[in-house]
Amino acid sequence: MMPATLNASHLAPELPATEAVSVSDLSNGERAVALYASDMPGEYRYRRGDDAKVFAWIVQGAGRLGLSELYRSAAFLRGFRLLWLARSATGEQKRAHALRFPNAARLRRAELLASLTVGMTQMSQAAIDRSGRPQVEGACRCAGSGWFEVCFEPGDPTSVAWENCAAHNPKGHRPTPLAVVA
Repeated sequence: MMPATLNASHLAPELPATEAVSVSDLSNGERAVALYASDMPGEYRYRRGDDAKVFAWIVQGAGRLGLSELYRSAAFLRGFRLLWLARSATGEQKRAHALRFPNAARLRRAELLASLTVGMTQMSQAAIDRSGRPQVEGACRCAGSGWFEVCFEPGDPTSVAWENCAAHNPKGHRPTPLAVVA
């Protein structure tokens, strides 16, 4: 039985042997989600020489979730972390995150341990690319546009500014309208 793992509706049958996973093919977030879903003890503390044990838990968690759910959950985790850090996560997003990862202490431990594994083995380019594509679970303040309005002083209608969404537009790039130059 998995202690405090992802919601049961997110679980998949064990990965078939043909879909074996390599830790180096997983991003940091994917490793964290896999550890969260594994049999890793909740109070586990890494000790020198435990690399094989940690990698086995990552593979176990990935097998439990299946790769598509692992990628999806890691993208939602990344999107939520970006919004949380920018202090722009909505109540709906916070609830969705809490449903997906009900044990916050276990998630923090899994994220810390996953970060240690990045120093133990490199990530493939595909894993790095996937980690750059966060997703948002629940309605976003930007409605997917990458921008949302911020009012600095509610009584003054001129105190409105546009802020980039940390999940949908983390670099703050504004699309440039096409113009005809003569």
